[in-house]
Amino acid sequence: MSSQSRSKTRLSRALGVALTPKAARYMEKRPYAPGEHGRTKRKADSDYAVRLREKQRLRAQYGLGEKQLRITFNEAHRKGGMTGDNLVEILETRLDALVLRAGFARTTAQARQFVVHRHILVDGKIVDRPSFRVKPGQLIHVKARSEGTEPFQVAAAGGHVDVLPKTPGYLEVELDKLQARLVRAPKRAEVPIQCETQLVVEYYAAR
Repeated sequence: MSSQSRSKTRLSRALGVALTPKAARYMEKRPYAPGEHGRTKRKADSDYAVRLREKQRLRAQYGLGEKQLRITFNEAHRKGGMTGDNLVEILETRLDALVLRAGFARTTAQARQFVVHRHILVDGKIVDRPSFRVKPGQLIHVKARSEGTEPFQVAAAGGHVDVLPKTPGYLEVELDKLQARLVRAPKRAEVPIQCETQLVVEYYAAR
């Protein structure tokens, strides 16, 4: 296992959420936190610690830095309505998140890499910003010159289907063509992440 894989696995165990398929397999064998006290019963966490961990879980699942998440939270808060639902909707319409949901990539990190390396187009134009916000109706697809490369051939053959959540209803995917369309705004209940978003809202509201 590479040092990066070990780091992701350790973080996954600490947060209680699998961040990669490899981490998911490892957590099946060791479903407890890392370290010498991982198997021992911990004392009850403070309210702050619970909220902090939930915020860290959300950050890790989208691969974001603290500043990025804080900016997104502020935007979600300004929209009105349920801030937690707004937050997930904004995060889920990031280009890297949708590349992962569509099954083009195996992990969030790989999805981000595909975008940064200019393999992904939106409505026929290359977009190299993982944070690019996709709008309903827009088509995400792989650049023609990249379709024949091994990572995308694996994806087109359904190579990631068994390790990724079921395609959510807000995406229409033609995997063999390596294209997907965002048909509508995501709803929190159908977004395949593990997070109590109200705790994240409470964390930021208290700061």
